[in-house]
Amino acid sequence: MNARTFIMKEVAAIVTRKEVAELAGVSEATVSRVFNDVGPMKEQTRQRVLQAAKTLNYHPNAIAQSFARRRSGNLGVVLPYVPKVHIFSTYYFSEVLSGIGEQVKASGYDMLLKFRVPGEESDYSGIFRSQKVDACVILGATDTPSERAELKRLEDGGFPFCLINQHMSGERFNEVDADHEGGSYRAVRHLLDLGYRDIAFLSGSPEFSNSGDRLRGYMRAMREAGLLPADAKAAGDLPAHLYYEGNYSRTSGMKAASAMHPHLSRIEAVFASNDRMAIGLMQGLREYGHVPGRDYAIVGYDDSEAARVTDPPLTSVAVPFYEMGRLAAERVLRRVGGGNETDGASESFRLKLDTKLVVRQSCRILR
Repeated sequence: MNARTFIMKEVAAIVTRKEVAELAGVSEATVSRVFNDVGPMKEQTRQRVLQAAKTLNYHPNAIAQSFARRRSGNLGVVLPYVPKVHIFSTYYFSEVLSGIGEQVKASGYDMLLKFRVPGEESDYSGIFRSQKVDACVILGATDTPSERAELKRLEDGGFPFCLINQHMSGERFNEVDADHEGGSYRAVRHLLDLGYRDIAFLSGSPEFSNSGDRLRGYMRAMREAGLLPADAKAAGDLPAHLYYEGNYSRTSGMKAASAMHPHLSRIEAVFASNDRMAIGLMQGLREYGHVPGRDYAIVGYDDSEAARVTDPPLTSVAVPFYEMGRLAAERVLRRVGGGNETDGASESFRLKLDTKLVVRQSCRILR
């Protein structure tokens, strides 16, 4: 006897499907179709079966349902694995995962986490081939040739997946993103409106689309103010003392402080691509005697909890990460019938949520 036969016999020994069928006045096959959501069904018949099941306190076995539906009941969530980095304690990942978890629970699914090492070749389709997940949400995807190729394999195979906080030019992958260009534009406009002109930019890694989005927002605001040439579009078009690059970690912000310190006499304000780098930069510049909110203004991005308790509290751009996670799970599960709605389930989606500037004390007004 193989494992499948054993499991199905064990399930058959404990279910009361026949009793439900007799009470509802239908066949056992009809009861199965109701609970496995298979095939067309009159609403009156479906309600009669559900009422009979409620009366008998009947609960279909999840293993049997999984076999019948050819589904695992799991939503896969792919996360980047970085040694010595506690990603579950970072604001971005904790918020996105909370949103995913909320929707997974509401949809009657479970969540299966899978870690990938950045820089190593991904095998996203492997978790589908092994029938471990019915759909997949991917965080931390990078825009590299190998990553694009693997995502294309997923797309060509018809596997339901969604990228969060990442878009790839020229592709039509399912995406839930935020308006990072608009958010960074508003942040820099705020500094310009306060009278600052020499505004440095601390960027994240260029392999993430949101880094490019934030750079574009920064440069658009600076061009409109007449502080950059009209044809300035790339990082290489910026004065060297105004452009710095990190990897979204606090440590990279502290390293940027060492590079920025010699030029701070020509820098009035800094826009950092996330709060962690902004906080690292503030800490690093303090070691050189430069006090944020007094010697220079600074704006972060994400509006994390840490932004509220820095000294001074950090002006930042709020991003709806929780809602991004929830929407990604909702939309991708809808494609496998795991959501409450079915309209448009087969259509690809690309959502972009609004951001909002939250003003605090890290930007002083010039006199």
